[in-house]
Amino acid sequence: MKTDLKTEPLVIERTFDAPAEKIWKAITDKKEMKKWYFDLADFRPEIGFEFQFTGQGKKGEAYLHLCKVTEVVVQKKLTYSWSYKGIAGISYVTFELFPDGNKTKLKLTHKGLETFQTDNPDFARSSFTEGWTYIIRTSLENFLKNQ
Repeated sequence: MKTDLKTEPLVIERTFDAPAEKIWKAITDKKEMKKWYFDLADFRPEIGFEFQFTGQGKKGEAYLHLCKVTEVVVQKKLTYSWSYKGIAGISYVTFELFPDGNKTKLKLTHKGLETFQTDNPDFARSSFTEGWTYIIRTSLENFLKNQ
């Protein structure tokens, strides 16, 4: 059965030399998140918790991200919706942790990208791939190394 690349979720995996507890704190504690992710006014890993932040497009456009936590399994899984104010579409970001001794595999899945407008390069799959690759493989990696 052939899968449509347009609806295929974006998946990025990375194994870190850090225990799951440390990575869980990095993805759920707003003080930690500010250092490698986005500067959130508040964040709690609780189902129904809503948060927002502003991100920048390729030409400097400001996009207000609207998110709501939809699933939490402590130190294992965190999912939240991801949409933009004034822009049609909704997607879901999931962080999953797979401990292996003192190492932990993190699997990030971003599904629903096809629901965003296709005529704007900021919402192209390649933009999300580039952004998440940097966030997980560079920003989070550097943050964890320096802790």
